[in-house]
This record gives sequence, structure tokens and C-alpha cells, in this order.
Amino acid sequence: MTLSASFPMYDFEEVHGAHEVLWNSVARKLEKAGVKGVPAALDRARGVHELWTDPELLLSQCCGADLVGRYAGTLALVATPRYRAPGCDGCFYSSVVLVAGHSPATEISDLRNAVCVVNSHESHSGTNALRALVAPFSRGGRFFSRIVTSGSHPASVATVARGEADVAAIDCVTYAHLERYRPSVLEGTRPLCYTARAPGIPFVTRAGTDPDRIRQLQSALADAFEEPEGRAAGASVFIDGVEILPFSDYGRIVEFQRIAAARGYPELR
Repeated sequence: MTLSASFPMYDFEEVHGAHEVLWNSVARKLEKAGVKGVPAALDRARGVHELWTDPELLLSQCCGADLVGRYAGTLALVATPRYRAPGCDGCFYSSVVLVAGHSPATEISDLRNAVCVVNSHESHSGTNALRALVAPFSRGGRFFSRIVTSGSHPASVATVARGEADVAAIDCVTYAHLERYRPSVLEGTRPLCYTARAPGIPFVTRAGTDPDRIRQLQSALADAFEEPEGRAAGASVFIDGVEILPFSDYGRIVEFQRIAAARGYPELR
């Protein structure tokens, strides 16, 4: 039996090699700890739903909103990476509110009646964080004139750059990857502000995993970023280590929803 592993959340082609270095280090440490069926490579062939619902899942990454939302009871928290990108603070991250380069907006309230593009309505960084940010300025449960869906953060950036939307909230770690590896994608756009922070994109395993196995995963991840090769690979993907946060910290994401709902703005509109 071979288990499965994936790092699907920020797996840009430019950092495939760095992710492989990190996974190889984690895999060696797990094998040394006696874990059987550790996969030799990351799974890039399947979509995230198939990866996250695989009964043989060993390790993956998901959005915090997935962990406390759609995949609650399917995925279990392992560790949270410390991303070193603008907009991050330790294990907490935010979203960059992005507008067109020629936009006259100077603050979030200036975007009333603008067209907003989101990567997914289930995304914390693209939807949930933005909803909480604009909720105080909503009127009658509405702030934007229209919401369109792009399917991904890079596609949302492109939609704003083409003038097909006025604003998008982009996960700050994704933004950092684009700024470093694909700066041309950001041409014609500019950052306006940041959203409030929430716990970052967690490493996860399948729910019901034995606590000893979770501790093995935590130890392997922590050690991987301490090795010279792991530190270099981590720097390529803006990570300098992991921390073990209590699951309750991810309740912050649900709190974003409550804040918006309390202001009469339960949906991004």
C-alpha cells in the first residue's frame, strides 16, 4: 500500500523543484521513523477534492476555510507553515486587495459599486477576508455592483489587469510568488491595502489519523526546514519553518464570517 502526498496550494511550476526537495526530506524522515508506504513523489495528477478525500492521504495542504468548512471531519490539522511574505506575520497571513493601476481608489470604501472578481466563493483569502473588510461599508447587504468568479488567484489578477473587474483579494503568499516568478502577470495592477490576518494555509492529513502519526508528520516537517537544503528550498517558497497551532486558532476564519453577518453582510455582493 502506497500513501499519497501533495503540496497543491502554491505549487507553481517555478517551485516544483523546491517542493520536491522539501518532500524528499520529509519522506526520508518518515521512513526513518518507521512509516510504511511513504510515496516517492508528490501527487500532481489529481484535483484537490480527490487528493483530500483519499483514504490513503498522508500529507497535503488546504485552505483554512476548507479545514473548518467543507472538509471539516475529512481533514485533520498537522502544522502551519511560517510564510515570510509581505502581509504575513508568523503563521498568520492576509490578502492583498488589488486594483487596476489606473484606479482612482485610495481606500477600500472607494470601491463601492465596483466589479469584484473572486477565485472561489469558498476561499478564505479571495472571498471571506474581503467580505469582512468591506462589511462596515455595505448598504442593504450590498457593496459591489457585481461579483464574477475566475477559478484561481492568478486568473483573478488577469481579470483585473484586462479591465474586466475592478478589484480582487489575492492571498499574499500567492501575490509574493507572482511578484518573484511571474511579475508580468501583475502589470496593470497595484495593491491597495491588506485584509485582516488569519491562520495560514495548513498542512493536513486525513481525519482520524493516529496522534502518533500526526506527531511524526509534525517532526518530519519541522526537521525538513532545518536542513541546509530544506532552508534553501523553503526560501524559494517563502517558508522558514512550521508551528503547531491549536485547531481552535482556525476558528478565526469562522469569526470573519460572523463579523460580516453581524453587519448585515452575510454574502459577498
